[in-house]
Amino acid sequence: MQIEETGLPGLKVLTPARFGDARGFFSESWNRRRMQEAGIDLEFVQDNHSLSRETGTLRGLHFQAPPHAQDKLVRCGQGVLFDVAVDIRKGSPAYGKWFGIELSAENGRQLLVPKGFLHGFVTRVPDTEVIYKCTDYYAPDCDGAVAWDSCAIDWGFDGAPMLSEKDAAAPALADFDSPFMWEG
Repeated sequence: MQIEETGLPGLKVLTPARFGDARGFFSESWNRRRMQEAGIDLEFVQDNHSLSRETGTLRGLHFQAPPHAQDKLVRCGQGVLFDVAVDIRKGSPAYGKWFGIELSAENGRQLLVPKGFLHGFVTRVPDTEVIYKCTDYYAPDCDGAVAWDSCAIDWGFDGAPMLSEKDAAAPALADFDSPFMWEG
């Protein structure tokens, strides 16, 4: 497993090794023991899977607040997406800064998004599937969002994205009072 730093503290890109032949490939997308040896000690309790039918579907920017904040390990099972994380930890030297990366079924990359980050993605092709692991269970009372267009993110597409009602009504980052604190 290749582990890369992103420049935003705690946010990492993980690229599992793939072993292929004429049938396809095999890849170990998560191994807790190996991750602990690499200094990543997380216990995932829930897996989520979403399908976005249309190109330009944008989901985010989402977070789950304490006491049910979540670390996430995000990957693409089918298709292509641009995955984004924004640091919202008050006092962080990277507060409001974002990182984006293309995840695809072909490249196998994963984004490890720690607590204290917004997370979102936009699909690049139809029928894109996103699969992600979480370190806490979904808690509706802790669910939140920030407007996708309020963080100066270059999403890499023109036109209006397909949004949920929740995402279309989310407050701007400038109007948001983050529940997360930098513990650097």
